[in-house]
Amino acid sequence: MKLLVAEDDTVIRRLLQVTLSRSGFEVVAVANGRQALEEMQKADAPRLAVLDWMMPEIDGLDVCRRIRANAGVPYVYILVLTAKGRKEDLVEGLDAGADDFLTKPFDPQELRSRLRVGQRTLDLEAALRTKVAELQEALDRVEQLQGLLPICMHCKKIRDDENRWHRVETYIAKRSAAEFTHALCEECREMHYPRVPSR
Repeated sequence: MKLLVAEDDTVIRRLLQVTLSRSGFEVVAVANGRQALEEMQKADAPRLAVLDWMMPEIDGLDVCRRIRANAGVPYVYILVLTAKGRKEDLVEGLDAGADDFLTKPFDPQELRSRLRVGQRTLDLEAALRTKVAELQEALDRVEQLQGLLPICMHCKKIRDDENRWHRVETYIAKRSAAEFTHALCEECREMHYPRVPSR
């Protein structure tokens, strides 16, 4: 999975890049918040981000706020790295839109574990988006079958919006996931195939 690292300290940035690359992430590393936002605006933007709080030009919390303000993009899981460790700092970071918070110096193993949590969260979010799309598609199909349907009183064909007549099963099959198999009801069987009395 693609992951953004935004850290102005060259040594820490390189450490993060090497550590997370070895853990299987495709790491994109930048040195400040402006570059981080540029990466997040690309079509193939990372869905995971590790942001240093204190960075030149735009700090990590401001990057968080701007990412969260862009409602039209897929969700990004954001972990903020900082030397700040007070409870007030944690609250400020989470209020800015961060999903997780890790203080420096950090343990690489803990960082990897927290990012795996982020990866699971994004997987669940993607599965939920797929289900919502499937439900919307099903709702669209149901809506196509609502309303007043003109049906012939003799042959039972249905007239569509373009004034063409269709057999009931053809009309419904085109507008739903229903499939048809033909059978014979008791009434029609008696009418069309009456039993011949035995002699």
